[in-house]
Amino acid sequence: MTERIVATDSALQFIDELRAEFGPLMFLLSGGCCDGSVPNCYKVGEVIPGQTMLLIGQVGGADFYLGHQEFQYYENCQLILDTKPGNGGDFSLDCGRGRAFVTESRLLSDEERAGLPPVQPGA
Repeated sequence: MTERIVATDSALQFIDELRAEFGPLMFLLSGGCCDGSVPNCYKVGEVIPGQTMLLIGQVGGADFYLGHQEFQYYENCQLILDTKPGNGGDFSLDCGRGRAFVTESRLLSDEERAGLPPVQPGA
């Protein structure tokens, strides 16, 4: 089955490092102001995803939520979570660590889209 969100080895390693320090993690990619255009990593419970956030899958055991407007843009794509040199979002756990989470996307084939799992609304 095709997943809506996957992660590179670099991203998975970084998730493991942050989890060892902070405990269970989650991601939000919501668009909008501030750092909304980058994937923000939080401790579970630090931010409660609202009904306009959609759970699109998990990466490295961490739930990944996408804003409903962003989902409309990416619904026919697979998101790839990766890292790059940088500081991350101001509110994200990767801030100031010299590496930042980023997403890329790729268009899915008709066959892949047919096998996508459903999304679930946030809280």
